[in-house]
Amino acid sequence: MNFLTSAKSNPQLVDVVLLVIRVFVGFAMLSHGFPKLQQLLSGEEIKFFDFLGLGPKISLILAVFAEFVCSIFLILGLFTRPAVFFLIITMAVAGLIVHSGDAFERKETSLLYLSIYLLVMAFGPGIYSIDHLISRRRETSNW
Repeated sequence: MNFLTSAKSNPQLVDVVLLVIRVFVGFAMLSHGFPKLQQLLSGEEIKFFDFLGLGPKISLILAVFAEFVCSIFLILGLFTRPAVFFLIITMAVAGLIVHSGDAFERKETSLLYLSIYLLVMAFGPGIYSIDHLISRRRETSNW
């Protein structure tokens, strides 16, 4: 059967694509998280959307954790699903709450990230990840 018309997927190709998506999207999200980290460390007054009612500083810290720290975990394929969980929550808040009244073009980026993170949550990090190395080690030892 032809690859382009088949409903089946190639497991090796899936793992390579998962690696490429994790690395690319992880670095792309770092470009959003790093300015927030700089804002947090600047010592200036923090002006950030307070989505939980905990104050703008706590909200910014949570966004930095998700967009910067969890993106590094995503790139490495370490704690992938927990990291993606926080990224899913962050992008859902950004796309569905923060930009809820905005035009679609304004919320499109966060919704695209959200959809990619949902795919990574469903498929996992793939074999080219630290998570896979850890799970393989656990299977071969008596943990």
